[in-house]
Amino acid sequence: MSQVTSLHSKKIPGKIAGIGGSPYSVPQRLDHLPQTHTSIQQALDKGLKAAQAKFTGGLSPIALAACYSDWALHLSSSPGKQLQLVEKAGKKAWRFANYAASCAVNPDKAETCVEPLPQDRRFKGDAWRKWPFNVMSQAFLLNQQWWHNATTGIEGVTTQHENVTTFAARQVLDVFSPSNFALTNPEVLAKTYQDGGWNLVRGWQNLVEDISRANSGQGPVGLEAFKVGENLATAPGKVVYRNRLIELIQYAPTTETVRPEPIFIVPAWIMKYYILDLSAQNSLVQYLTAQGFTVFMVSWKNPDAGDRDLGMDDYLSLGIMDALDAVETITKGSKVHALGYCLGGTLLSIAASAMARDGDARLQTLTLLAAQVDFTEAGELTLFINDSQLAYLDDMMWDKGYLDTTQMAGAFQLLRSNDLIWSRVIHDYLMGERPEMIDLMAWNADATRMPYRMHSEYLRSLFLNNDLAEGRYRVGGRPVAITDIRAPVFLVGTERDHVAPWHSVYKFNLLSDTHVTFVLTSGGHNAGIVSEPGHPHRHYRMRPKAKDAQYADPDQWMAQTDPVDGSWWPVLADWLADASGDPVKPPPLGAKSKGYAALCDAPGTYVFQE
Repeated sequence: MSQVTSLHSKKIPGKIAGIGGSPYSVPQRLDHLPQTHTSIQQALDKGLKAAQAKFTGGLSPIALAACYSDWALHLSSSPGKQLQLVEKAGKKAWRFANYAASCAVNPDKAETCVEPLPQDRRFKGDAWRKWPFNVMSQAFLLNQQWWHNATTGIEGVTTQHENVTTFAARQVLDVFSPSNFALTNPEVLAKTYQDGGWNLVRGWQNLVEDISRANSGQGPVGLEAFKVGENLATAPGKVVYRNRLIELIQYAPTTETVRPEPIFIVPAWIMKYYILDLSAQNSLVQYLTAQGFTVFMVSWKNPDAGDRDLGMDDYLSLGIMDALDAVETITKGSKVHALGYCLGGTLLSIAASAMARDGDARLQTLTLLAAQVDFTEAGELTLFINDSQLAYLDDMMWDKGYLDTTQMAGAFQLLRSNDLIWSRVIHDYLMGERPEMIDLMAWNADATRMPYRMHSEYLRSLFLNNDLAEGRYRVGGRPVAITDIRAPVFLVGTERDHVAPWHSVYKFNLLSDTHVTFVLTSGGHNAGIVSEPGHPHRHYRMRPKAKDAQYADPDQWMAQTDPVDGSWWPVLADWLADASGDPVKPPPLGAKSKGYAALCDAPGTYVFQE
């Protein structure tokens, strides 16, 4: 394991020393972990797969072939299922023929064969209900429905293989959706008639420009209008601590007095930290400082090849424990409101569990935003998580020492191909229109890399093996458990989250033995969290659960909890205030005499690393 020495060696008395000089090192099981030294034969295999990955988008062809073979072989040996599919095909063909005939006679009264799913907005417009486009869309939806029947419900096929096969079939079918072609999309045809064809000319120019910018390493059009430190990440403050993995930012107070307990924020490291400090009007940091809190936040380094051996133990010790030491010292021993977002929330949960196990009572509360601790229902991301795919991913990362930003972006785009790929094809290239760049889109384009070792450990220990939820994850040589956490928890899920589905986030209730206040907010993984007061069309549901209360499953919880219009941020601020002491004078920015001098202005230096 790598032994990383912090630039600041201060230790809190009474902590248990672990491996590598850190009180909270994380020795993992050594099987399946990436190896630093490889033989010539292993290097040949890894190099070949790394080169191959450039043409497969990072997807293992062997893993996909295994899924397809499992499905095809079981289907070929299931004559009953085959007969059922033939029967369904016949019924669908008959329904479609009747529908087409009804449209020819009386199109206004023809009853549709199938309605698109609620999240499928491709055929929502009135133009799709007119001939011949209604016939085209119905034919496509019936075909899509039949393929769903063909790839599901086959006895013997593993759940993983069934999900991947269904997903792959949907991706292939979506390519041929009539909405994706100018001649079969009535809205594009109307736009072309209205603009005299100039929309297609603009669309071609947009396509050429996007290809040119991608080849030259530039970001999307309009990104130039957003600059970190100018109109992004503008909350004033100082970097008060830096090591090889993080910078710790302490934000300047905006009120005469503050709560004695500071808020310590751990964002995800898959993107830059400033999603929680976007523009001035939607910065969670600036909102919390305005409510009278002292706020600290971690800014992660963008790792390069030299960081290939940084692992989860380093992210825990350097990213959380060292930063927590600094926060405690600067605020003169006050307890801390810890807040984690996405992967940062998962890592913070591990740290909180280890601290609770070892009698470290520095956490006053724990807030987790769209963060998972049980990964059995982690959404469609699990489609890419199996032994074959992770071995392929290890070989991809072995070549460079990190997972590249483009490789991560491709996987996320596939998960939401209709929203992130085909809607862009229609809007940008067929309609000839450009969406206006906004701060959240600019942040989304500012991706980061992930070290070879850390990413492999994270995916295997948590996503694949679910070690944290099942009591096998070790910190300092001993297992940790979420049930050890006694600090009250504020838990937030988002309704349309494709990264951390809210049902999965909600599972914290099953593993915890403390007071949990669960909030379900409208929006997705990012937009649901960036939900400032005054944001239109926002709502949330909230219900607290005492530690000895009976468990309610997610659907039961939803049925019992009414929605409330507005932002959930004020609810969080009130909850934190109720768990805080009386206001005091703000602490200084840093503590130079104790080794935490202000190093530079926020947003620091790590955020500018490309």
